[in-house]
This record gives sequence, C-alpha cells and structure tokens, in this order.
Amino acid sequence: MYNLQKIFSLDIGTRSVVGIILEERDGKYHVIDIEVEEHKERAMLDGQIHDVPAVSEVITSIKQKLEQKQGTLHKVCVAAAGRALKTEKSIASFAIKGKPLLTKEDILHLELTAVQKAQAQAAESEKDSQSYHYYCVGYSVLYYHLDGEEIGSLVDQQGNEASVEVIATFLPRVVVESLLAALNRADLEMEALTLEPIAAINVLIPPSMRRLNVALVDIGAGTSDIALTNKGTITAYGMVPTAGDEITEALSDALLLDFPLAEKAKRDLYRSDTISVTDILGFDSEIPSNEVVEKIFPAISNLAKKISHEILLLNNQKPPQAVMLVGGGSLTPQLPRELAKSLSLPENRVAVRGIEAIQNLSITDILAKGPELVTPVGIAIAAKQSPVQYVTIHVNDQPIRLFEVKDLTIGDGLLAAGIKINKLYGKPGSAYFITVNGQDVTLPGGYGHPPTIYKNGQEVSVDDKLMNHDRITVIKGEDGASPHVRISDLIDETPDKTVIIDGNSRTISPVLKKNGAHVKADCVIEDGDKIQYVGKETITDVLRKSGHEDWLEHMKPFRLTINGKETYFPSLGGKVLLNGMEARPSSSVSHLDTLTVEPPKQITVGMILSKRNEYQEKSIKVLFNGSPVILRQSSASVYKEGKPLNMVDTVHSGDSITIEETVTQPFIFQDLFKHVEVNKPDHANTSFQLIRNGEETTFYGEIHAGDSLEIRWTTAHEK
Repeated sequence: MYNLQKIFSLDIGTRSVVGIILEERDGKYHVIDIEVEEHKERAMLDGQIHDVPAVSEVITSIKQKLEQKQGTLHKVCVAAAGRALKTEKSIASFAIKGKPLLTKEDILHLELTAVQKAQAQAAESEKDSQSYHYYCVGYSVLYYHLDGEEIGSLVDQQGNEASVEVIATFLPRVVVESLLAALNRADLEMEALTLEPIAAINVLIPPSMRRLNVALVDIGAGTSDIALTNKGTITAYGMVPTAGDEITEALSDALLLDFPLAEKAKRDLYRSDTISVTDILGFDSEIPSNEVVEKIFPAISNLAKKISHEILLLNNQKPPQAVMLVGGGSLTPQLPRELAKSLSLPENRVAVRGIEAIQNLSITDILAKGPELVTPVGIAIAAKQSPVQYVTIHVNDQPIRLFEVKDLTIGDGLLAAGIKINKLYGKPGSAYFITVNGQDVTLPGGYGHPPTIYKNGQEVSVDDKLMNHDRITVIKGEDGASPHVRISDLIDETPDKTVIIDGNSRTISPVLKKNGAHVKADCVIEDGDKIQYVGKETITDVLRKSGHEDWLEHMKPFRLTINGKETYFPSLGGKVLLNGMEARPSSSVSHLDTLTVEPPKQITVGMILSKRNEYQEKSIKVLFNGSPVILRQSSASVYKEGKPLNMVDTVHSGDSITIEETVTQPFIFQDLFKHVEVNKPDHANTSFQLIRNGEETTFYGEIHAGDSLEIRWTTAHEK
C-alpha cells in the first residue's frame, strides 16, 4: 500500500510565480499539477519582495487554481531567492611578531574577523548600518598570507603579520521576513524553507557527487544564480545581475520588437530553425534562427563572460570540473559553448539539465521537461528533505535567531549577535623603557589573552557546534600584564666567583647597579630604570666586596711632597699579588684566583734619597775594633716641619719634606759615632785614645776606606 503525501511548493521569481504539487510515494516524487502566473506589476526586484500585497495576490491566485483541482492547501514549501544573496570578499590581518605560535583557534578568530568585515561591507553596500541584519550562509578561505606571501596554512607559523582573505555569502533578514508576510496574507503557513541554489543543487547534485568541483547556474529572467560544490559540500554562492532579459533586450534591439514579442521570439529560437516576427512598424518577417543568433551573439558572449567571471571568483580563480545550467535562460543558443570557452573547459563539460535529470521523479506527459522547472521542483523536494530551520540562541543573555542553512557553529552565533571578534582579545600590557649599560631597551608587556566562550556553562571554541536554545556567554580576554622582569632575566649569565683572599675563600657576585645603587640579580625592574652591569670584576671590585678596602690603600703608590712638589714612588708602595704575580688594581679576577698582599715597608729618609739621583750619598767601609762598618755621608739635608731628619728616620706617604743639597766633606774619625754605638768599659777611666791604623789620631782626623779604627780606654791601674 502506498504512503501518499502531497507537497505544495512555490517558486516566487522576479517575473512570475510557479506553483507545483508533488506527491510523495514511498520516497519517490510525482509531479501532478503546476500553475504559472506572471506578476501584474514590478512587485519583485532582484529576488526581494518590494510590494507584499501584490505578490500575495499572485500567490493567492495560484493557490486557488490548484485548490480547485487538488483540494484545500494550508502549508507551502518556499525558497529564499538565490539572487538575494550578497557575496563579499574581505581581508583581515594582525601582527604576530614576538607572539607564540599560531593555533587553530587563533586562525578561526582571524577568519571570523574577516567574515565580519565582509558582513559590514554587505550592509554598507545596501546602506544598512546594522551588519547583523545579514545572515552568513557560508564562507570560504581564498588565501592565507604570512608577511605578504601566500602560504598553505598558518598553524604553528611565526612572522610579523598574518592575514586571511575570505569570500562570504550573506542573506538579508528582510528577504525572509517579507516572504513570510506575503504567505500570511495568502493564508498559507510556511512548512519548510530553503535557498533556491540549494534547491537546484539538492535535486541535481546529490551529496555523493559533491566531492566533485561542480558549478550549478540557474539563469532566470533578471539574474543568474550560482552555487558551487567541492569536497563533499556546497562551498559558495553567487549571483550575476545579468540573465535572460539581456538576451530579450538584444533581440528587441536587433529586430525592432516589442519586449513581449522579443521574449516569445527568444523562446522560439531553440524550438525551430526559423522564427516569425512582426516588428514595431508592422512588417512581418521570417528569419532563420542562426541569423538571429548571429545578431545577438555579443549579448550571449557578454552573459557567458559575466557568469564565468563570477564562477572563477567563487572558485578561487580556478575553473570547476563541470558546469550545469538550469532555468529558462539556459536555453539561450550557443550559451553553453561560450561559457565553456570562457572557462577553458571542453564543450561537453557544460550542459543544460532539465527536470528529467532529477532522480526518483516522475512527470506527467502534459508537463514540459526543460530546465525552467528544475528550481520549482527542487524547492518542493529540497525543502522537504533538507529544510532550513530557524534556530534561537542566547548570546550574553540576548536572544538571537539564526538562519540554519549549514551546520551552525559558535562563530555563527557571534556573527549573528554582532559581536566583534577582534575586540574580544585583551590589550597587550604597557611596555617598559629602560637602559642597560647606556643602551635603550624596550621590555614588552604581556600578550592580551583570547576571549573565553562558554556554551551552556561549558568552555568551548568558536568552531564548536551550535544547537537550538543554546546559551552562549562570551567573556573578553584579560589584558596583558606589565612586564615582570628581574635583572637576571636581562643578562645572559651572572655567575658568582670564588676567590681566595689572604688564604680565605670568598664568594663574589657581579657588579649590578639600578639607578646608581648596588642591587642583587633578583631585583625587579621598573619602567625608566637605568641598569649597569659589569660582568668582569677587577681586583678593586673584589677587594671592596670582600671588605679589604685597606688593601687598596696599600696598593697606592708612595707619595711625598718634596720642596712643594708632589712626587710618587710606586716601587715603595704595597703590592697585591694575583696568583703570585704582581697585578694592577684594574686587572680582572677569575674563578678560583688567589689574592695576597705585600704591605709597604717602613720608608726612611735614606731610602728616599737613594731614589733621587741628584742626592747620591757617599760611603766608605772601615774596620772598628775589628768589625766592618760602613760610613755614609749624605749630599743633602732633610727637614720635616722645619726639623732636621736623619737618614734612618721614617717618613710616611703624604708627608711634606724639604731637601737641601750640601757639599760633601772628607770622612773624619768623628763620623764613626753616627754609625756605631760606643760604650765605656766598666773598669776604664774617662780617658781614651783614638787609633787609626795603629797610630793615634784626633776626632777630626781624616779616615779612608779600609782604615782600621779603634778606641783605647785607659784603666785606673794604668793611670
């Protein structure tokens, strides 16, 4: 027993309205009735209902005619005109220098930003300030670019700038609302809704064929609607505002025909070899069809070029594998051949398809089987098999209705809500501007965080599926933090050193200063700081850090003011030995080096004079009581604060002395007493003799080098 179900569908076109009754018999469809009625006035323009009552009047008339034969009709399947679709291209880009590797989520956000720009362009072109008055019914990525160069994928890429170019298709919400209003006035309830390009594709290109890159073109009176399939899905929609009327106008101009007569002549072109016409002057003519085609060939070629240009635009500038033509305008002579030529396809890859090509469809003999009925029949079947639903969701507690022409995602919900994806990212943190060893350095702030999106309380991404009644919450990403950088983060290495100082191990850290003050490596940097870093410690640095600043005093050269002039004696100062070798205070110290100090010796007047060539002393060696003695005689007299100094007197660094040159005299016996200590024996009297080389002499007797000198004391007994 058959399971019978009748389907009433309407194809509301620019010039006419087509009503069809289909009967479904266990999955197969049978066309049982059809009514066509033209609009009485210009109530439709480019697929948009401009006069709802006038369109509703035509719908009511068709409904009544069909009801007389088929019974009462309450529900109807309809389609939103493909020519109402708006297709826009747009590019979105953002700077990625210094940012982490791009993720899939980042790229989806970038794509949605591009789609929103296209959405705004669609609204702007229609002088509509609200971009969310347009439903996005699909988009395709044309190109990804990295630093201006085309690239296959942006995932895990790094560079300066990433961009994406998309082509997106939108349906004005007003198209659907005006369609509902016209049906309500005709006492009809919308049973199902589809898009005209989807309707034609669903009946001619089933899902099993959509892995092929095929273009379907519905050529009507005012527009040519285009849809493309590839990789198992419908990839793009488009529209060319040029169609059958252009050919009719060309015929009217070429043959001087009124527009209705030109329309009839156009239809006769593909039915017979000759056509009979009566021009506006009343002359009757019978003209071979091929001559007529030759006269209107420029218009045919122009239509083919415009359609091919849009196909290439929608298909990433590549010709599809095949093109199917439907609609009354597809019967234009030589159009398939010219379209194949424009797309650089073989002629057998462009073909006109009629309703006889629709699977599981039977047709009564009284109905035409051409391409003009593909879309009306497709509407009935597609609207039943794949109806477009309205989905109601909430975005940040605001109700949003979406037009479900594809699997909806969170991104679609954000687009419909008018939420700007690029404004959901947190701002980067403020940068710090500092100097390191006099060089300007910029410390960037933290990256702004991406937005957090929740669906029904669960965190999701923008490509997650969206269902009816879902509740979406979007939380703007947090702004990036200001830099939190320590000095150790700026410097490649800040190694501590172990130095052995005077036999003791000491740990020495590098010299680090912030704004002139000594700090440690873990000190946090603030905006405007001036950082100084010395990676190589000198002996001076090490001694200061280790508390041996007194050693630095030892290392200073010995200094005297002589006769009012400052004089240095480096050799008389103390020394610091680096690994046993004398080193300068500016010498670098390495790990495990050893430092020792040699303090300065006591400095005498004689040592100072010995360093002064102009004050060379005179000396002789003699024997006194059998022991050698060196007698010295200075060529200068030394005074400190006016007091005379002997050669053995000590002077200190920083002292001021006066040196007066004197004339040297021969050595006399008396000079001996400046160099030896003479003690009287206990048994001796106070009398004595001065003996030189065995002979008695006086205190003022001259002596010479090598002389033997003695003092002989007189005892009490001798006396």
